[in-house]
Amino acid sequence: MSRRTFKYRLYPNRQQRKKLQATLEVCRELYNAALQELREAWSSARKGIGYIEQANQLGDIKAIREDVRAVHSQVLQDTLRRLDKTFQAFFLRCKRGEIPGFPRFRSPSRYDSFTYPQTGFQLNGRLTLSKIGAVKIKLHREIKGDIKTLTIKRENGLWYACFSCVVASEPLPPNDRAVGIDVGLSPFATLSDGKEIENPRWFQKMRNRLRRAQRRVSRRKKLSQRWKKAVRIVAKMQRAVFHQRHDFQHQLSRRLVNKYGTIFVEDLNVKGLCRGMLSKAVHDAGWAGFFAKLSYKAESAGRLFLTVDARGKSQRCPCGEPNPKRLSDREHVCAKCGLVTTRNHASAMEILRLGLSLQAPTKSEVATCVA
Repeated sequence: MSRRTFKYRLYPNRQQRKKLQATLEVCRELYNAALQELREAWSSARKGIGYIEQANQLGDIKAIREDVRAVHSQVLQDTLRRLDKTFQAFFLRCKRGEIPGFPRFRSPSRYDSFTYPQTGFQLNGRLTLSKIGAVKIKLHREIKGDIKTLTIKRENGLWYACFSCVVASEPLPPNDRAVGIDVGLSPFATLSDGKEIENPRWFQKMRNRLRRAQRRVSRRKKLSQRWKKAVRIVAKMQRAVFHQRHDFQHQLSRRLVNKYGTIFVEDLNVKGLCRGMLSKAVHDAGWAGFFAKLSYKAESAGRLFLTVDARGKSQRCPCGEPNPKRLSDREHVCAKCGLVTTRNHASAMEILRLGLSLQAPTKSEVATCVA
């Protein structure tokens, strides 16, 4: 069993948009008020306030606030749970010695979702939300598993429904094919069998349009209506790049999982690579997101997905012989085994060799070694 989220576009009418926006504003105000109460309790009396104590105050708040009464009770409770989880994560980071990052107040532009944790919604052709009404929804694919929670999310003025479901694993037929994948900027990925997947470079294609749109934002008076309109145009372009990149990665990862039973990739420090001169190109490629999609798709399909320490992979031949190369050398030539191929293909073959060396030998292999 695994958790999966199914995301669908909502098409609320004008009245429903007002109710959705009002619900979002009430939840944001409640979040900030609860955070302020926690801060004041700690600064004045060095006393912490838990979720239960704050949730017990909701009844009194509803008695005097009509706008709070117009929001489903479990949505309000989930807002307080969200704050409680934020503080738990804050204390955990303190305990680990990491940069803690104290919870912050949320502005209208930084609070974009609310959740129905158990009840308050029903899906039957349309999505019926408690205190809001029946909202038109585009079900472009079937929802699988048992629905546990529903999160209503606002993205650049558009509304989405995100169903979190518990889904049974769907293993694919056994497959003994293995592949090593070497990712790069040109091409995006090279497989150990020699196939190359070109890098779409979605951001680079949109770069000139984005540059002009961002200049338009800089010329506008901040927070004016024309400034807000220009910001929405930039956000729309960035959202298009985001969707194109993720669609490409979803389709590629699905094809690889369907074709290969064992997948090996290199253990890259993507964050470190994003700090260099090629940071924009690395962000555009999105290797971390691609590996994450490969990982959970492989787990759901019963495939094996492993990362290997591939340091120095480009300085060795898959036969094990050292083969030093400069960064400008794009061809691999081995004097020992006679392998002549591209640098990326040789690296993918080396990743496959390293990955196979990590696996335990099969019974037939053990019998062969004993014999």
